[in-house]
Amino acid sequence: MTATTAVRDERRLMEGSEAMVEAAIAAGCRFFAGYPMTPFTELLEHFARRLPEEGGVCINAESELEAVGMAWGALATGARAATGSTGQGLSLMQESFSEITLAELPLVVFNMARGQSDYFQATRGGGHGDYRHIVLAPIDIAEAVELTQLAFHLADRWRSPVLIYGDYLLAHVTEAVSVTPFSVPALPSKEWAVDGSLGGTGRSRSISPLGLGKHGHPGPGIERHLRAIAGKLADIEREEQRVEHAYTDDAETVVVAFGTPARFVRYVVHQLRADGEKVGYVRPISLWPFPSAVVADASAGARVVATFELSAGQMIDDVRLAVLGRAPVVRLGGISTDGSGFGVGALLDAEVVRDRILALHRGGPEAELPPLPVNERG
Repeated sequence: MTATTAVRDERRLMEGSEAMVEAAIAAGCRFFAGYPMTPFTELLEHFARRLPEEGGVCINAESELEAVGMAWGALATGARAATGSTGQGLSLMQESFSEITLAELPLVVFNMARGQSDYFQATRGGGHGDYRHIVLAPIDIAEAVELTQLAFHLADRWRSPVLIYGDYLLAHVTEAVSVTPFSVPALPSKEWAVDGSLGGTGRSRSISPLGLGKHGHPGPGIERHLRAIAGKLADIEREEQRVEHAYTDDAETVVVAFGTPARFVRYVVHQLRADGEKVGYVRPISLWPFPSAVVADASAGARVVATFELSAGQMIDDVRLAVLGRAPVVRLGGISTDGSGFGVGALLDAEVVRDRILALHRGGPEAELPPLPVNERG
């Protein structure tokens, strides 16, 4: 990746949304389209300010449907392009996500989610056909800078969409970070791009989710095309799992958490270990492909495995599939938000997280956990 003159290497205070935009620009993103919706709005505003300064284009679209269509068109020319929204806005884009995946276009998507109830949407999708896309969940702004740049590389490497799963906390917290472009292996040129250079030659290209060709150059056809994508997805699942874990070798209680809530879990587990409690944690960084083998290994000697997520329970399905009955799997988290429904609820408190983990650890899978705290102004 090549740094632009406006991207500085020194650490400076940046809001998460700003830092992710700077990272996208450092990765070569030059087109963005979106529609404002809290807590995604700040990301769109930073793109609108910065992309023109870098010779790029940002469009405040009429809706999320137009935004993803504009990104699709930019991608087809070979540009590095992105879109995003909250989960509600991304719901409108699901048909296009499936078509873009089957058309093998390297879209990057930012989901600045309202909590973690978009896990099913992010990892399963609401579109059609045999499609998946990579999902990366940063724990803090520094990792978001790294994963944003990685997302553009992986999207181009695999010719497949990559989604960054953020949230209100990631979007609005300010940290001192450095947006430094990092080196990645060179990628093949985009010989598939429809850039107008072959117009009138009889060799013009076509991008299709159906494996269709053009002008006497037939494509592989629907069946071969879809089989090839299925094979590619199997390769991605094998090669692109990312995970952090600690203290799982002898842990009696293992907590699985992702995204910014995992930061609270990690902090508490470190504290409990210092107090002599045999507690460990696993943090999936890639939500798809899910690091099932690491979760399975961590559960091998555990009395109980718990998931901490800010939802009624969605990632817990993947954890149960990974554990396969080696240990009981229970919920530690739950629905927790502020009065707006957008922001941080009372459950994201280190003392609350500690009390719930400790109650489970000492009482086992049948333990009665402290009641979920309620936002009194909700």
